[in-house]
Amino acid sequence: MTCSPGLSPPASQTLLVEYSRGYPLCMDQYSRLFASCRLPGPKHDSVLLPPPGRRPPTYITVVRNFQFFQLEVYNSDGTPLTVDQLHWQLQRIRSQSWKTDKEPLGVLTSDHRHTWGQAYTTLMRDKLNRESARAIQRSLFTVCLDAPVLKVSDARAASRLAAQMLHGGGSHSNSGNRWFDKTLQFIVGEDGSCGVLYEQAVAEGPPIATIIDHVLDYCKDPVPVRAPLIPLQLPQKLYFYFTPEIKRDIEHAKQNLDILITDLDISCFTYRRFGKERLKRQGLSPDSVLQVALQLAYYRAHGELCPTAESASLRRFHRGRTETIRSATSAALAFVQGMADDNCQAPERLSLLKRAVEVHSALTEQALDGQGIDRHLLGLKLEAIADGFRVPELFMDTSYAVASYWKLSTGQVAARTDCVMCYGPLVPDGYAVCYNPLFSHINFAVTAFNCCQETNAELLAGSLQGALDDVGALLGYSGDESPEKDA
Repeated sequence: MTCSPGLSPPASQTLLVEYSRGYPLCMDQYSRLFASCRLPGPKHDSVLLPPPGRRPPTYITVVRNFQFFQLEVYNSDGTPLTVDQLHWQLQRIRSQSWKTDKEPLGVLTSDHRHTWGQAYTTLMRDKLNRESARAIQRSLFTVCLDAPVLKVSDARAASRLAAQMLHGGGSHSNSGNRWFDKTLQFIVGEDGSCGVLYEQAVAEGPPIATIIDHVLDYCKDPVPVRAPLIPLQLPQKLYFYFTPEIKRDIEHAKQNLDILITDLDISCFTYRRFGKERLKRQGLSPDSVLQVALQLAYYRAHGELCPTAESASLRRFHRGRTETIRSATSAALAFVQGMADDNCQAPERLSLLKRAVEVHSALTEQALDGQGIDRHLLGLKLEAIADGFRVPELFMDTSYAVASYWKLSTGQVAARTDCVMCYGPLVPDGYAVCYNPLFSHINFAVTAFNCCQETNAELLAGSLQGALDDVGALLGYSGDESPEKDA
């Protein structure tokens, strides 16, 4: 984490406005990424945000071997710490955190929200615990210095890395090295692994991807700054008092987390036969092509289409969050059925593919423009509940329940960095698929639950690669063509 000198103070509000498809995007999410944290409650969670108008915090938290430290990242004259200063301070933290017999307090934040809420109430009864927890929650972000993990085959390396970033590998590994409620956690392992874990209460994936791009751009071309001759205060260790009740809560959280981790199946891969550039040259939306390919992959794996949710940004609107693009369309069904019909020839299949892509692109534009249906219906339902009205019959209808049971949860999180975001399925018998389309290749992360015999992340990932091959063949991409020819 030697990139923070390149970041402006979070309250400066000097970010240039981003644009997408010619529209300016709301930048409000960036103001909520730093010094924020999700807070558990007995009934409902809340979000801790830095008070507007006040000077933001000037420190981060660093955790190593389950031990938390408060690290000031600004000098007394207001300048950010230099790379050398940060390195020195992290070395000091490292020298104070060699013991590996500490309670993995962070696993509490991974538990079911109601369970964690009850444990949080117990934890916060003690003044020392309150002060330490508040320091973590109010910090700009958290840096997790992870222990190395067991090596796996090259074929599974990306999937193992994704799992390590998502959950830390379990209570026996680095999961206690997290505060899962914290909005931003930058993870750096002794084995060279690195990534970012974020909590979705205040923001979506694209702003996180933009921050990653910015940080790595800075690392490639850092601004050389001489360290001022100012003595650095020792990083402050954050202590907790563990009662027998809290220790029992930690043990229960460890067991629950390990069960969840064992149940989660992750399969990451990079598709290299084409990337977004070739698709754009043919006037096709890369996202729409990938969504149609996903429909083909699921159809081949399960013999049917299923309710599919793709997240669309509503940042064209003030404080907009997301809308749902329903990718399982009649046009997509016609295409996948055409691909399964031996009597359907390549020209007709190509026509069906382009029609499915056009329909998805139109639905995408509607969603981006606030013309989707899912958030509107959710608002009406929640308003009826809040006002004490009877929930309209529409929401009790079986067809509505089936149509909103998202067996395929998908999302494009585009970044210039060669990375991919991953998350878990929304339903027990479903999948989650996230992807990052780059110039000449595409990164995918597929997840499923092992407890369901009907789903298999590796199976869907393989089916998706085959579907992409067939879509590429229809579009005239030969399999032996080198991706470097795109550049």
